[in-house]
Amino acid sequence: MRSTRVDDGGDSTAPDPRPRLRRRFFASLVLIGLLVGLMIGRLTTPEPARLLAVESVDEGLLLRFSAPAQYRAQSVEGAYALLFQARGGERDGQLQVDGQRVRWRIQAIGQDLLLNLVALRPLQVQPSERQEEAVWVLELRLAPADEHP
Repeated sequence: MRSTRVDDGGDSTAPDPRPRLRRRFFASLVLIGLLVGLMIGRLTTPEPARLLAVESVDEGLLLRFSAPAQYRAQSVEGAYALLFQARGGERDGQLQVDGQRVRWRIQAIGQDLLLNLVALRPLQVQPSERQEEAVWVLELRLAPADEHP
């Protein structure tokens, strides 16, 4: 026989809420672990080097950084470029090397800094690094390159 009552699925026993609570609990544990890991990673990652100052000295440049900065150099007829893994603002200027004017410019390229030295004749650049108190110093000695055919 058929009942006149509509079967709405409402049994006398409620569904067990534990599986749903377990999923929420484990999801919250994963989220908390991720956030704690990100905070620890942020605390232990060293701050990138920062360019503090640029000074023109006797036929050269003195660059002061907050920490040792890695760099790559490249020389192309009359120009010299250094790419630093550091942060800082854009700057420019000029200096005299053996009566020859040399223009320099520092510009930000993404997360790095690019130093360009441009002269009418090829340059010879001798970098030297040293630590002064809490500052890392890169000294660039400039000289005209010897031109031999």
